[in-house]
Amino acid sequence: MSDQEMLDSKDGLGEKRNGNSSSEKNSPKKDKSGKKRIGIKKKIGIAILVLFLVTLPGYFLGLTVRTYEVRDERILGSLRIALVTDLHSCKYGEGQKELLTKIEEQKPDVILLGGDIFDDKLSDVRTEEFLAGISGKYPCYYVTGNHEAWAGGNAYRMKMEILKKYDITKLSGDSVLLETGSGTVRLCGVDDPDIILVQAANSFETEFAGLRESISEEEFTILLTHRPEMIERYAKAGFDLVLAGHAHGGQVRIPGIMNGFYAPNQGLFPKYAGGRYDLDGMTMIVSRGLARESTFFPRFCNAPELVIIDLSGKGN
Repeated sequence: MSDQEMLDSKDGLGEKRNGNSSSEKNSPKKDKSGKKRIGIKKKIGIAILVLFLVTLPGYFLGLTVRTYEVRDERILGSLRIALVTDLHSCKYGEGQKELLTKIEEQKPDVILLGGDIFDDKLSDVRTEEFLAGISGKYPCYYVTGNHEAWAGGNAYRMKMEILKKYDITKLSGDSVLLETGSGTVRLCGVDDPDIILVQAANSFETEFAGLRESISEEEFTILLTHRPEMIERYAKAGFDLVLAGHAHGGQVRIPGIMNGFYAPNQGLFPKYAGGRYDLDGMTMIVSRGLARESTFFPRFCNAPELVIIDLSGKGN
């Protein structure tokens, strides 16, 4: 036997004695019961896959219609309001058909646009398509949001010209009477506080102070505003119903556990992310809005929504 063969023979014997053959080295490790153990990397991969599959449905969210009823003895007759907020010029089908069809199906008496219908970065094309679709079909009233103001002077003025083009009435510390069939309710509108960036003369504080003086206890009064976090100021002023947006539903929801994760000007776990809130005889309804592709983080279990409010007398 050659020297090399003797060495190979010794190596083979050593491997057998130690139980460390090459096939054993490459085989999966086993626990005491003899079952193969899964490596930590595989466990992490499986966990990520399971989490992905479980959460995936939360990202596929179609346009939702959410309806609220508000009754008050001062309301003579009835009024159906469609509240549209935070569109941010996002796309809802060709020519905004998906959103326009949802509105038509609800047969509103009036459309209220609660700010950020335009965006400060995305093109105005989608917003203009939407406004063209509702123009002339319904009375339409508009208040600004912070993103219209963030667009800057020239861009802001162009957006306001688009409103005029489609006969959308902008409320800036103004009020109008809305017909309810047998009577009227008063609608007030106020610009977003950031309006001061582009229109110093029209400050939120000045407009809000003027609206407070127009409130009468004999008249049911609605405030259309962008921001919900000022709820205590609205209640102290004496408004009966406040309609707002801005919070985007808190972006991420866990139904029954967390109504919203984060909202601008409210921070983490916002109290007024979306829904109905009652305070000191006043009702505030906050829309979760329509923003989709404009958001930094995707919506989760937080469907974009068209809000419908049915006003009527208590006897109806």
